[in-house]
Amino acid sequence: MRKSAQRNPTQADVAKLAGVSQSTVSLVLGENGSTSVPEETQQRVHEAVRKLHYVPDRMARSLRTRKSYLIASILPDITNPFYPTFQRGIQSIAEQRGYDLISYNTDGIATKERHGLKSFEQNRVDGIILVSFHITAEDLRPLTERNIAIACLKDAEHSFSSLPVDCLSLDDVASSYTAVTHLIERGHRQIGLVNGRFGPASKRLQGYQKALTEAGLPFEPQLIYEDDFTEQCGYKGAQTLLSLPEPPTAIFAANDVLAIGVLTATKAMGLRIPEDVALIGCDDIPIARLLTPPLTTIAQFQENLGKRAAELLFERLNGQAPETGRDEVLPFQLIVREST
Repeated sequence: MRKSAQRNPTQADVAKLAGVSQSTVSLVLGENGSTSVPEETQQRVHEAVRKLHYVPDRMARSLRTRKSYLIASILPDITNPFYPTFQRGIQSIAEQRGYDLISYNTDGIATKERHGLKSFEQNRVDGIILVSFHITAEDLRPLTERNIAIACLKDAEHSFSSLPVDCLSLDDVASSYTAVTHLIERGHRQIGLVNGRFGPASKRLQGYQKALTEAGLPFEPQLIYEDDFTEQCGYKGAQTLLSLPEPPTAIFAANDVLAIGVLTATKAMGLRIPEDVALIGCDDIPIARLLTPPLTTIAQFQENLGKRAAELLFERLNGQAPETGRDEVLPFQLIVREST
């Protein structure tokens, strides 16, 4: 004989076992808990939840509150260590607010970015944290009109100032200027740049040029290699620049993933870092300090960046943000290690 399916425990069952009202259970298990419920009562409720294996009904809560308790992130490259660390910052804040986090990887492709937005809109997320190279204000307008909160890591090429969208940005000109100036202060005059082609690439090129100009050094296009922000392209870039008749004595890699490729290629060519070629990266991803030699780089504090993006998002979700979007520029720091 088949066993009858066991009934899932309800909030009423939890209340009965804990000896409290359903409204008290609701308070204790609510979005942010409740400081108005005595600690001993909260412990009884949580113990009843544990014994009954009670799982709150998300759909019922969503119907009651008109919230999905879901936020989403749209990221360009989850294989780049910058973004998992950024995501960890978002998740830590989401967990504090009783929200779950889902994510979509776009590979930096415009059609995927727009697909991610549409998918999350259809799935009724409450907010989206966006890192995009192609999305425009017109792409975001339908979402803001549906009161979906949006925070973004801002691409310098696009402006969302006409919308209630909160933007964080990194000063890519200043950080690149700082990186190249560090190499100049180390005595280098022939400095190569291995760069990407999208996102922060144009601003990092501007910072590179600015540092050369202020030091009275010529801008030499042959010392620039541009491709994707990948380790493979860093490798190809280093091979190209270091094979020039007059190769650079130092290389600025526009992110740490590129720098890893540069480091690998340099060793394959029988060159030493920093004795033959100095190397500086940008981002300070976790592995940067573990490379041989440890990588000098520009720290962008990705986890703090993710936390701040989530804080801005929840402020807007909770009606604590101004009607117009906010713009914040986050700090960076030169981290000097052994590669320069």
